[in-house]
Amino acid sequence: MNDDFSFLYGEWTVRNRRLNERLAGSTEWTEFTAVQKAWPLMEGIGNVDEMVTPEWTGVSFRLFDLARQVWAIYWTTNRDGVLGTPPAEGSFEGDVGNFYNDEDYEGTPIRVRLRWTKTDPEAPRWEQAFSTDRGETWETNWVMDFPRR
Repeated sequence: MNDDFSFLYGEWTVRNRRLNERLAGSTEWTEFTAVQKAWPLMEGIGNVDEMVTPEWTGVSFRLFDLARQVWAIYWTTNRDGVLGTPPAEGSFEGDVGNFYNDEDYEGTPIRVRLRWTKTDPEAPRWEQAFSTDRGETWETNWVMDFPRR
């Protein structure tokens, strides 16, 4: 069993803060609340969460590759029902997990970083950041704080 994400299991009220325009020098944020439930799969080598907002529902699937010892994180929403590929891959070092993938954002190749911080298991944080220079600099564009319900 892998317990890297066991801190996330259960129900949360999620405080979202999302940058209005990405990779445009924006400093304006939109805030909204969501409800999330997370649970383990396959004795902990997988897990899933469902986040419900007033406008959309999203689901994350996480699978732990036993041979490579890395997590793969997949995401989809009810807006299109398409599982995002490639997955973000990475692992935890202590209480911080970093997961990366390469994508295209509005015609621009980007590196994506998803960061989980579980210093306080009763109030973890998730952040998404984009880089247009292969990870030299990052723009954080979405932050979620997870107070327990």
